[in-house]
Amino acid sequence: QEMSSARPVISVWSATEENKKLSSVSLPDVLLCPIRHDIVHRVHTNMNKNKRQPYAVNAKAGMQQSAISWGTGRAVSRIPRIAGGGTHRSGQGAFGNMCRGGRMFAPTKTWRKWTAKTNTNERRVAVCSALAASAVPALLMARGHKIGQLQEVPLVVANEIESINKTKDALALLKSVKAIEDVDHAKDSKKIRRGKGKMRNRRYVQRKGPLVVYSGNNGVEQSFRNIPGVEVASVDRLNLLKLAPGGHLGRFVIWSQAAFEKLDSIFGTLSKKSDVKKYFALPRGLMTNADLSRIINSNEVQSHPKLRPAKEGFAKPSQKRNPLRNLGTMLKLNPYIAQVRRGGGGGGGGGRGGKGGGGGGG
Repeated sequence: QEMSSARPVISVWSATEENKKLSSVSLPDVLLCPIRHDIVHRVHTNMNKNKRQPYAVNAKAGMQQSAISWGTGRAVSRIPRIAGGGTHRSGQGAFGNMCRGGRMFAPTKTWRKWTAKTNTNERRVAVCSALAASAVPALLMARGHKIGQLQEVPLVVANEIESINKTKDALALLKSVKAIEDVDHAKDSKKIRRGKGKMRNRRYVQRKGPLVVYSGNNGVEQSFRNIPGVEVASVDRLNLLKLAPGGHLGRFVIWSQAAFEKLDSIFGTLSKKSDVKKYFALPRGLMTNADLSRIINSNEVQSHPKLRPAKEGFAKPSQKRNPLRNLGTMLKLNPYIAQVRRGGGGGGGGGRGGKGGGGGGG
C-alpha cells in the first residue's frame, strides 16, 4: 500500500512572518516510500523493550519460615506446614503460591532477557515508513493531530527556526505557522494516569504534539523542549519511538529547511543509494499504481489485441444435496432405489420373511 504526498515540491514558510512563503524545495524520495505498518509495529515493539529496568521480588520472600509437610495419613494436604505450637500460625500452610504468606509462582528474576535485537535494515525501513506516513494529512488527523489550520503537510520552516533560543519565540513561531492548535490540544490533555503507575513516578499522561526536526542545534532544542507535548530530534538521529509513538503512524513533524533537504543524502533516492547508511537503498512499492481496477479498465489494457473479451453471464455453482433427503440425487447414485421404493424389490421382504419362517420352524 502506497500512501504519500504526490506533490513534487514543498513550500518553505517564514519563521517570523505569518503566511509568508519564501521558496520551494523538492520532495525527498523517502516520503514516497511504501507505508508498512506491520514492520513499524514490530520494530517499535522490540525497540520499546530496550529501556526497561530490571525488576524482581526478593529471592527469600515467602520462604523464611520453618515448615515441613505432615505427610500422608492425616486427612490433610501435603503442603509444608509451619512447625511448633502455641500459636495460630502453627500448622498453617507455607511456601506454596496458594498459601497465605507464601512465595509467588516462578518468582521473577533480574536476569530475565529484557532487551530485544532488531535487524538494522528492518529498523531503517520502519523509519522510512514512519517518515512517509508523516506526509499524509489523513494519517495525521487519524492519529489525533490538529492540523486543520496548516498551510501544507509536510510543514517546512526556514532555517531561522534552528537559531531560536527562547521559549516565548518558539511559541510565537508555532503560532505563526498555525501549529499552536496541536500544541494546545496536547497541553490540555494532561491528566492523572489510571492504575498503580501514578504511584511509581509516572503520575501524569498526555498526548503527543509536534516533532521539531532540525539539522543544526543553535538553540532550537533548548527553546522547544519545555513546551508540553513538543519533542525535538536531529535529522541525523531520527528515532522510530518519536516518529511513531506507540507504534502508530502519522506523527506531525515540523521540519527546518536544512533538515528537509538533508533527507535525500541520509536515506538516498530511488536512483542513488544513501551517503550515510551503508548498503541501504530505499524500499520500493511492488506496484507503482496500486489502483488495480483503474489499471484493468484503462484504455491501454482494454485495447490490447490479445485481451480475451469478457464472458457473458456466469455458471451457477452447483449445490450439494443430501441423497438421503433428495430422491433425484439418490437415483443418480443408486437407480435401483426406485424399484425398492415402489415395493418391487424382493430383497428386503424376502429377508424378513425368511427370518420369520426360520423362527416358526424352530
